[in-house]
Amino acid sequence: MSTEVTPTGRRETRGGQAFLVLERTFPAPADAVWAAITEPERLRRWIGTWAGDPTAGFVDFRMTAEGEDAENERMAICECDPPRRLVVESRTPADDGDPDDVWRLELDLVESGGSTTLVFAQGLPRPEMAENVGPGWEYYLDRLVAAESGGSVAAVDWDSYHPRLSEPYRRIFAG
Repeated sequence: MSTEVTPTGRRETRGGQAFLVLERTFPAPADAVWAAITEPERLRRWIGTWAGDPTAGFVDFRMTAEGEDAENERMAICECDPPRRLVVESRTPADDGDPDDVWRLELDLVESGGSTTLVFAQGLPRPEMAENVGPGWEYYLDRLVAAESGGSVAAVDWDSYHPRLSEPYRRIFAG
């Protein structure tokens, strides 16, 4: 079943690079949202899981929502300030050493009045990435909302996001 979704992301420049920024607000304290984005079993409910020892500066992340054959990705932990900020970097599967292939993800939690806003940002070194990355993160963050609100993660339908949101994100990041 396909539902109507609209793009919620925006373009920001951070450190001279374009970033896709999306926000989701939860009626929960920052600690609870932090757990949903960092604890392997809670993360598994909406996107994937990780293994390893984060004190080594990296973990191996696997997007279980992509199917059983999804490969692990090494995620370098650049910043970790619980429960406020997490910054990780990964190279795309086609990594050939090109710095444009680094995926930088910045997650900031802002607690206010009993609720917490997740500000999620991904660097987009190439504007054309937005047509896939935008719909993808809309989908995954809506799955996070469903998981944390007791809704059905399975009811969040990929076909409602892609390719429907591709053109709006292409326009947001054009020129």
